[in-house]
Amino acid sequence: MTEAGPAPEKRGGWRERWLAFRNRTVAGPGFQRWAAGFPLTRRIARRNTRALFDLCAGFVYAQVLFACVRLDLFTLLRDGPLAPDALARQLDLSTDRALTLLKAAASLDLITRLPDGRFALADLGAALIGNPSVAAMIEHHAMLYADLADPVALLRGGAGPTRLGGYWPYAEAGEAAQLGSDSVAAYSGLMAASQALIADDVLDALPLGDRACLMDVGGGEGVFLAQAARRHPGLALRLLDLPPVAERAGARLTAEGLSDRVTCLGRSFLGASLPEGADAITLVRVVHDHDDAVALALLRAAHAALPPGGLLAIAEPMAGTPGAEPVGDAYFGFYLLAMGSGRPRTADELTAMLTQAGFNEIRERPTRRPLLARLITAKRR
Repeated sequence: MTEAGPAPEKRGGWRERWLAFRNRTVAGPGFQRWAAGFPLTRRIARRNTRALFDLCAGFVYAQVLFACVRLDLFTLLRDGPLAPDALARQLDLSTDRALTLLKAAASLDLITRLPDGRFALADLGAALIGNPSVAAMIEHHAMLYADLADPVALLRGGAGPTRLGGYWPYAEAGEAAQLGSDSVAAYSGLMAASQALIADDVLDALPLGDRACLMDVGGGEGVFLAQAARRHPGLALRLLDLPPVAERAGARLTAEGLSDRVTCLGRSFLGASLPEGADAITLVRVVHDHDDAVALALLRAAHAALPPGGLLAIAEPMAGTPGAEPVGDAYFGFYLLAMGSGRPRTADELTAMLTQAGFNEIRERPTRRPLLARLITAKRR
């Protein structure tokens, strides 16, 4: 009796056969030239050509933005348009090099060139002035770009230690216990900047009016809790983070006159129980930083710490956000890969994890800018 060979592959349905035919056709150079000239397909072909080129040139575009931020170009234009030679002097660039940057920034709609040759802020550049946290993230991306110099090595696990892995050492329980105040200053400052960007959006959607005590786990320097304190004057507040981070939070909150309302608890939440006593717990841009086993353990710890009817809120950018799919799966997917911990999750995946942790009444609450943060709440039975 002979051994049976591998089963033949099952042929796909008509949709798969059509897709294969379509892909072979579109891949042909002759078809591409024809589509670019045929009136009914010309616009689609040109749009696709531009989209593909933008993917190739995306790093260059990002570096143009980085140069604008590093040289403080948008602040220079805040008070009104300036001529290229005046900008060149203030940027400490030759006029030719300054024009290279200015034209590039104008092509990306960061600034605009006026008919008289001067340059002025466009909406995107003006928005960056009002959001210093975005500028901080742009500066921070130099580390990410270095880690992505060989993305295949990163995917295969052969890239070695990454700059982001060293920048965010709290992701590993063993590392977290040994962090000192100097080692947390940079990343906790960046966390504070990023929390400022989304705090109001989350609080607009988060029902805290009937809650007595809120504990923000992984709360960083307390930016989110400070905003919560202003929104809810009768709410007792706790912040839990690593000891040196909690110390920085205490100093910041004291400077803002909130020391009598916020208790800062210095401890790691990785592989540990959470303090009881709060009837609401928030995890703001925390869960996606951790792998599944650690994230699930954290959700179970939150469930154990809450009283019956206690509220848990997860706020973070999520995979599969309509209209912002690349933000979750491409940007955060590779960012967290370089960081060495965590992954972007869909709302459905987080809902399943919350259910597994014992929560019910799980629902998503709309936020103003879901690209930056979506919000899921759940209650303990």
